[in-house]
Amino acid sequence: MTDQKLSIVHAADSTFVADGMRKCFEYRDLGINAATDGNFHAHVIRAVDQEEDGIGLHRHNEIEFQMVYILKGWMRFWYEGEGEVIAREGTCILQPPKVKHDVLEWSDDLELLEITSPADFTSEALQAAE
Repeated sequence: MTDQKLSIVHAADSTFVADGMRKCFEYRDLGINAATDGNFHAHVIRAVDQEEDGIGLHRHNEIEFQMVYILKGWMRFWYEGEGEVIAREGTCILQPPKVKHDVLEWSDDLELLEITSPADFTSEALQAAE
């Protein structure tokens, strides 16, 4: 692992921006990407728009670690091998590498913490089984 730098990010000093992976969410960076030279990323995500049919079946091929913790509201997921899961305030989900999943819907007041490794990764859209 590379050297890490001290990082302190106060909520009052950072803002939500709409420059993340999904247009239906805003993201507040917590400074972990820069402090770990891209080995990890952490951000708070909040809902700004409800997509009609959810996000769509996908997976993240480069992910080695992905944790989601619901801070406020709820989110309904589908996971390969598990089925539908409703995550509510206080729910913590560890998504294994390459797990097929979909985000089906969420509350208007949704806020969640997401931590990933590595910081940069892509989303591969998948076809649902017939």
